[in-house]
Amino acid sequence: MPKMRAAQVPRLGGPLELVEREIPEPGSGFVRIKVQACGICHSDTVTKDGLLPGIQYPRVPGHEVIGVIDAAGPNVPRWKPGQRVGVGWNGGFCGYCDNCRRGDLFACQTSTDVTGVSRDGGYAEYMVAPISALALVPDTLASTDAAPLMCAGVTTFNCLRNSGARPGDLVAVLGIGGLGHLAVQFATKMGCKTVAIARGTDEEALARQLGAHYYIDNQTQDPAAELQKLGGAKVILATVTSSDAMKATMGGLRIYGKLMVIGAVPFLEVPTLQMLLNNQSVTGWYSGTAIDSEDTLKFSVLSGVHSMNEVFPLDRVTEAYDRMLSGKVRFRAVLKIGS
Repeated sequence: MPKMRAAQVPRLGGPLELVEREIPEPGSGFVRIKVQACGICHSDTVTKDGLLPGIQYPRVPGHEVIGVIDAAGPNVPRWKPGQRVGVGWNGGFCGYCDNCRRGDLFACQTSTDVTGVSRDGGYAEYMVAPISALALVPDTLASTDAAPLMCAGVTTFNCLRNSGARPGDLVAVLGIGGLGHLAVQFATKMGCKTVAIARGTDEEALARQLGAHYYIDNQTQDPAAELQKLGGAKVILATVTSSDAMKATMGGLRIYGKLMVIGAVPFLEVPTLQMLLNNQSVTGWYSGTAIDSEDTLKFSVLSGVHSMNEVFPLDRVTEAYDRMLSGKVRFRAVLKIGS
């Protein structure tokens, strides 16, 4: 049988190991993808550290996948070998069924099918994916540029376009990292008056280069007071993993303002009286469907949004993963696997 290279987690908490595996065959409703690039996301710790129940090992992580369909199983309408596609975290959320249309993604009949968690992902030369997971990739978008948009991109883009913010509204992005550097670009390109908030002054030049109209150093300035000087934020998009940093911004919301949380924190203390008197809200946001990923890719090409990446070959996967985990990567780590 033909072989491929793959980086797998052999057991719960085990190290990433580069192995040879048989090239998988697509079943009914599935396609096989020759992987060109795969982003390394912090959410890959879910697979490596067993943060969800029922993960079967060995398992190949990776849910920011770009590649080309090279084989299709039975019952695969529309999709054909040669098409360039992306696969994201929510591989089972089709976007078409009634549950998805109502926004009840976790009631979707395929919602337990998660790329790189319940089935093997993109840290490999080939992978199989259900057709519900597939998003068309624009020809003009390089694979290493597109890969992070399948998770970090769709999460920030989809969050912003569902936040209620309109062109001209003040939108603040808390944190200028892997998610935040994309959120600043999306908010600016959507026509919002964009404020970047980060710790220290080191990120100010980059934030302005990305399109931010204002910069707040939350190490030396009160972010809530500074936002109120600007009229108050319609939306604060919190990309950090610090509940204290989130809490410190909430006084900067305007009436009917909304804090959108996409940074994973275990709990968040909120000023309930302030929220009650000003009709404010806190909302979590979780990625999107394959259709949302397509929209993200199209908008990124149209508006010139770019992910800033460090690119590694597959045989340096451990180095790339460790660099992501340490927070040293600027700003997304991507494996370049095939052409």
